[in-house]
Amino acid sequence: MSSWRAHAAGASEVERRLIEALASRFQKPHKVSPQEFERWDGAYAAAMRRVYQDFPDDHDVMALLVEALMMRTVRRLWNLKTGEPAPNSDVLEALDVCERSIRLADEGGIAQHPAILHLHIHLLEMSTMPERGMRSADLLGEMCPDAGHMNHMPGHIHVLCGDYEKAKIASEKAVLANDLYLAYADEPTYYLLGCCHDLHLMMFTCMFLGQYKPALWAADKVRSLVTRDVVAIQDRPKLTQTVEGYHAMKSHVQVRFGRWQEIIDEPAVEEPGLYVLTAAMQHYAKGVAHATLRQFAEAERERDRFHRHVASIPAERRFLSNPTRASLAVGGALLDGELAYHQGWHEEAYAYLRQAVELDDNLSYTEPWAWMHPPRHALAALLLDQGHAQEAEQVYRDDLGLSGKVQRCARHPDNVWALHGLVECLRRRGESEELPALQAKLAVALAKADVAISSSCLCRTSVQRGCCH
Repeated sequence: MSSWRAHAAGASEVERRLIEALASRFQKPHKVSPQEFERWDGAYAAAMRRVYQDFPDDHDVMALLVEALMMRTVRRLWNLKTGEPAPNSDVLEALDVCERSIRLADEGGIAQHPAILHLHIHLLEMSTMPERGMRSADLLGEMCPDAGHMNHMPGHIHVLCGDYEKAKIASEKAVLANDLYLAYADEPTYYLLGCCHDLHLMMFTCMFLGQYKPALWAADKVRSLVTRDVVAIQDRPKLTQTVEGYHAMKSHVQVRFGRWQEIIDEPAVEEPGLYVLTAAMQHYAKGVAHATLRQFAEAERERDRFHRHVASIPAERRFLSNPTRASLAVGGALLDGELAYHQGWHEEAYAYLRQAVELDDNLSYTEPWAWMHPPRHALAALLLDQGHAQEAEQVYRDDLGLSGKVQRCARHPDNVWALHGLVECLRRRGESEELPALQAKLAVALAKADVAISSSCLCRTSVQRGCCH
């Protein structure tokens, strides 16, 4: 900071004030404890408030203040269950500043500030009102064509609002920009996390579109980026553990689209101690595949391997915002439920699947969600399979966000899988008021899919055999 201050004499007044404020965030030239760094974040936010008071119409200042306020409680801006600000969060103040900048730009006839639009999306993505960021998403999507992350950011709002096609387009643009960077970079950097994250969102949105080919392409591209040399880096655990988690996401794509034999035929990773999440996801996927194909001895062996492997994962290991064991607990309950169902123990299966839904709903916020295949899709499909249409209908309404009973970020508006299930439920009870509009939505969604969709989960094999309609 002393060198910055030494050159501040020739800076403008606002630049000098920003330099002084930044000195509050980095008070020592070495690492400190998280607790001390949190105090620095607080000091920086307080300093930026003072700069904003003196330069209230400077959009750069507004953007820097919003970022400072957000970073005090990063990923803890809102209470997911109540929609209220989280404890100690400055999210309402940040949102007010952000939207004031947007309003001033509109009134002055000037271009919106890209950082403001970017932060506006972050402020709203885990709120109860992501649609409030739709205009920011649309504007930002055309503003920074060479910046992968800025191209990607609108996808968060589009996914949450059920506009999966727009989220896919945002992801494709981000990947193209990232590829230009990767062709220039000569060694792995932390930006690899961003490249994988953009592909992760593309998998997620294509899964909700029912588009297998682009989802698989994104999963395979992640694996081409996350080579063994990267996973084996010794001194950057946050990087290596996170990108290894992205490497594992291919199993979600395979299960989502019922590629049972491909899952079984895929060789298991040779180094499960290195590919920790990948190995766990393979055991999960192989267990579900064998159970669905009624190969119960093999399914039980994979389930045992899954649970033993998960037990060996250190409790402190994380993937994104959740402990690895917490996200895998959803898979464990799903696998137990799938196996019990196909063995004919239906009530036991439903108990496991309801548990998977509860565990999934209580994961910490991340987008895409930590467990990419909504457990409600399996629960409702297998409820319908045994004629429990009333509960299945409620589960589909919850997933689509039609009941208002589920936290906003765990809803998946207009996704083709749950729409298919809800339409089936309404047809079964002869409903006629809602059905036409939902059938029209389903027709639009089915036209975008590149696979035949017979159920909200392809673990429901009876509809594929034509014995259940």
